[in-house]
Amino acid sequence: MVFELPDKTKKLTGAHLSTSVKIFSAKLEAEDNDYCASKFGAVGFHESLSHELKAAEKDGIKTTLVCPYLVDTGMFRGCRIRKEIEPFLPPLKPEYCVKQAMRAILTDQPMICTPRLMYMVTFMKSILPFEAVVCMYRFLGADKCMYPFIAQRKQATNNNEAKNGM
Repeated sequence: MVFELPDKTKKLTGAHLSTSVKIFSAKLEAEDNDYCASKFGAVGFHESLSHELKAAEKDGIKTTLVCPYLVDTGMFRGCRIRKEIEPFLPPLKPEYCVKQAMRAILTDQPMICTPRLMYMVTFMKSILPFEAVVCMYRFLGADKCMYPFIAQRKQATNNNEAKNGM
């Protein structure tokens, strides 16, 4: 894709683009390929645009990639990591994630992973072979974290079909 930034962007100051992608979404989640692919695309577009802005010397436009861990918004209620790990990594409160994202945006931080432990996941994915990353995700339970959510959705769908006589 060829993307032409208008000349007006040279004079922009204080503009900031942010992209938010759940840390595991753009990586590996079984049973959720379409969602993961869209998030992977969002990260790719963000990185590409960030590089283009730098290359075009559009210094007035900053970018921040926001990568939170599981956020307790209700959108993916039931999404769980391995039960032995969950006490150490409970789902994050939305208010905390917003605070962290705003701090990163206001300080022109190019990327924020919340909590900080998630930086290790990103780093390990970039240096380890694919099979080692799969093992890491399996250990955390991130590879199947959507299973409980998907099961709940299927159950809700089946209950609605039964109520409607389908």
